[in-house]
Amino acid sequence: MGHAEVLDVVTDPERYSSATSRFLQVPNGLDGAAHRLFRRALDAYFTPARMAALEPAVRDVARRVVSELPRGEAVDFTRDLGTRYAVQVMLAWLGWPDELEEELVEWVFENAAATRSRELERTTAAAEHFDHIIDRVIAPRLERREDEPRDVTDELLRERVDGRLLTRPELVSVLRNWTGGDLGSMALCVGVIGHQLAVSPDVEADVRSRRNDPDGLAAALDELLRIDDPFVSNRRKATKDTEIAGCPVHAGQRVLVDWTNANRDPRVFQDPDRYDPEQHAQLNLVYGAGPHVCPGRPLATLELRVLFEELLDATTDLSHDPGSPGVRAQRPLGGWSSSPVVLTWGGAA
Repeated sequence: MGHAEVLDVVTDPERYSSATSRFLQVPNGLDGAAHRLFRRALDAYFTPARMAALEPAVRDVARRVVSELPRGEAVDFTRDLGTRYAVQVMLAWLGWPDELEEELVEWVFENAAATRSRELERTTAAAEHFDHIIDRVIAPRLERREDEPRDVTDELLRERVDGRLLTRPELVSVLRNWTGGDLGSMALCVGVIGHQLAVSPDVEADVRSRRNDPDGLAAALDELLRIDDPFVSNRRKATKDTEIAGCPVHAGQRVLVDWTNANRDPRVFQDPDRYDPEQHAQLNLVYGAGPHVCPGRPLATLELRVLFEELLDATTDLSHDPGSPGVRAQRPLGGWSSSPVVLTWGGAA
C-alpha cells in the first residue's frame, strides 16, 4: 500500500472503520460522532498554548537526562536515552509520582518484547499491567473528583464529553493512549533520529544549523522520521465492499495501513532516502492523516525538538561506532530497538 492508497483509506472513515480492536480504544478506535466528540475534548490538551506552558518542564527533563548520560562510551539512544526521557516527560506532564519511573521503564521493554512476539497472551499481559498502573494512579483521585484539579490527570478526570463525565474504562483507555503508546514510540523516534545524525555528517550539520530555529528543527526531525518511519502501520476495517488500487476489499475485511511504505513511496518521494525537510513536509505521513491523525503530535514534536536542542547544545558531534552497529526493531515495530551513538561532548556540557 503506497502513499495514495494510504490516504484513500485514512481519509474515508465512512468506508474504513477504525473500530478494529476488541478492546476499548478512546479516541483512536472510535468512528463518526463519538470520535468527533472525544477529539474535540481531548485535542484541547495539545493546543499551542498548552504546549508552550509545558515546554519549561520538558526542557528541565531534557537537560537533566542529557547531563546524566555516560561519558567515554556509546549511548544507546533508544533504550537508555529515549526510554528514560519519554518516561520522565510523561510523569512531569501528567503529574504522576516519580516513584513510577523504574516500573514504567521496565514496562516499555516488557511491552516491546511482547509486541515483537505477536503472542496474544504476552501482549494482553503487558496491556493489563499498564492498565493496572493507570488504575493505581487514578483510583485515589476519583475520590476527590470534585476538588480543584492540580494537574493534567486531574483535569481529565473532570472532563466532560457530550455533557457527562468519562467512565473509568474510558479514562483508562485515554491515559493508555496518551502514555502507553507514546513511551515506546518516543524511544524509537529518538533512536531513529540519533542513528541518522550519527551516520550522516551532512544531515547532522544541517540539523545543527537549525538549533535556534524551532520550526526548522522540528521539520528536520520529522523528515528523519519519514526516511526511517518507526510508526509502521495501523489497521482499518472495511464497512462495505470496495477496492484499493483495483484490488477487491470485502465488507468486514481488515486493511493494513502501511505508513512506512507510504512515506517511502517513490511515486511521491522520487528518492526516498533524500533528506529534504521543506519539500517533503506536506507529503509526510509520520503522524498520519485524516480525522484520526495523531492527536499527540504537538506533544511529540515538542519532546523531540527540546531533547535535540539540549543534546546539540551539549555536544559537538554525534558519530557511529562501527563496532556497535545497533539492532533493527522487528515488525510490527519500526526503527531501532538498540541505537548506539558516540557523543563528542562540548558546548554547554
